[in-house]
Amino acid sequence: MTTSPLPQPESVGDGAIIYRRALNDHDQKSLSGWTMAACNAAGWLAPVTPGGKPFSVRQMNFGPLGWVSDRRGYRYQADHPETGQPWPAMPDTITDLWNACLPDAPEPQCCLVNHYTDSARMGLHRDADEEDQTVPLMTLSLGAPARFRLGRPERGGPTRSFVLDSGDILIMGGTSRRAYHGIDKLLPADALFSPDLGFDGRLSLTVRRVTS
Repeated sequence: MTTSPLPQPESVGDGAIIYRRALNDHDQKSLSGWTMAACNAAGWLAPVTPGGKPFSVRQMNFGPLGWVSDRRGYRYQADHPETGQPWPAMPDTITDLWNACLPDAPEPQCCLVNHYTDSARMGLHRDADEEDQTVPLMTLSLGAPARFRLGRPERGGPTRSFVLDSGDILIMGGTSRRAYHGIDKLLPADALFSPDLGFDGRLSLTVRRVTS
């Protein structure tokens, strides 16, 4: 990854900020190419809820721990549930971005990859399976822009939405760390902000600290 200073953060409320275009086109293409190759080689997951309802995204993980959703429940584990192999190592680009955005945070342990196609979405949910829920979440968007919805820690509270473009980094700290959030839909690519990265849809790479 080329080393360049982060842009000025844009506050979206309750401790959530966005670094717009934190990755240039070259770095986006390099990271997305590596991500797709690593996920294809390790084997994408087709997650379902504990009740058996399928997600509209496919998933994979990098790092010592991976988040898994299946009929056994939501959990973190150290190996791929279908192959028994360890998750691929977290790429240096991700840890470098984490350290740049969150210099005082402990090292990340999980990078959850969600691959959205045109019809995929993610309903409002909270990231609440981590032992340590004080460390902010970091999400990097690659590919098609998406409309992100951010609520409050309580279900049914007011929400607001904003667009995440390719190369944007969203940090959810403060009150927003436990807020309900989701993806309403993907948006048509913008020639100015959506470089051709060689894959369809959107990759969301959400990086977390899991243990205390």
